Amino acid sequence: MSIIPSFFGGRRTNVLDPFSLDIWDPMEGFFNSTLTNVPSSARETSQFANARIDWKETPEAHIFKADLPGLKKEEVKVEVEEGRILQISGERSKEEEEKNDKWHRVERSSGKFVRRFRLPESAKMDHVKASMENGVLTVTVPKEEEKKPEVKPIEISG
Repeated sequence: MSIIPSFFGGRRTNVLDPFSLDIWDPMEGFFNSTLTNVPSSARETSQFANARIDWKETPEAHIFKADLPGLKKEEVKVEVEEGRILQISGERSKEEEEKNDKWHRVERSSGKFVRRFRLPESAKMDHVKASMENGVLTVTVPKEEEKKPEVKPIEISG
């Protein structure tokens, strides 16, 4: 699958995922940007915005797993919106700086992240469950049982 690199708008986007709402817009923030050459999405979020989330489908459910190291469950929100949208968001605060501290390197990112997924019709939106363990958020969205068409044999006369 083709992935658009993060230097295009600060996001990685799976362009072949029909359920993804995180679609790269090359003109986003171009005309009303107050900072030169910085898209609006990059100003509002940081590299932490690229929270890695896996989505797998089993016969029973859609399962999302997000790597959110260092975050507590109180710092993460899982919401269901109209239109079958699952939204996972959160924020990692910047570490407090002391006047006597001398930083040699800052590689851990901070900031807000928001990821949105459009779920298929089979998703039971009122039965979504979320849990967090060891920095991994797991969101489970059960699926409606697939109704198999009733097959009625027809007797052939004649």
